[in-house]
Amino acid sequence: QLQLVESGGGLVQPGGSLRLSCAASGFNLDYYVIGWFRQAPGKEREGVSCISGSGGSTNYADSVKGRFTISRDNAKNTVYLQMNSLKPEDTAVYYCAAGAYRYPIITTFRAADFGSWGPGTQVTVSS
Repeated sequence: QLQLVESGGGLVQPGGSLRLSCAASGFNLDYYVIGWFRQAPGKEREGVSCISGSGGSTNYADSVKGRFTISRDNAKNTVYLQMNSLKPEDTAVYYCAAGAYRYPIITTFRAADFGSWGPGTQVTVSS
């Protein structure tokens, strides 16, 4: 059974850093595009970043460009989201999701294209 589990969330001060992990089980992550999404209270879910199976293609939301970096270690079946220079507006539940590659899933980066989701991890940025 395909499962994704996020970890690494927590409470951090503005300007701080966190690294989220998305561990997969029950399937080989190599063949899937992995996306990170987030949802803050009272707001719609938004795409944060996604990465192709090989790691050669990525996409980032404008709000996180230059601050967040997505990467993957297929040997560990894990995808990471390094978050630096965190802001209070980054506070949200962060989810990772897997989608089968179909062009142009990386470019369009729509939640509807990702069929398997983890339970989420809370990130709170506050002083």
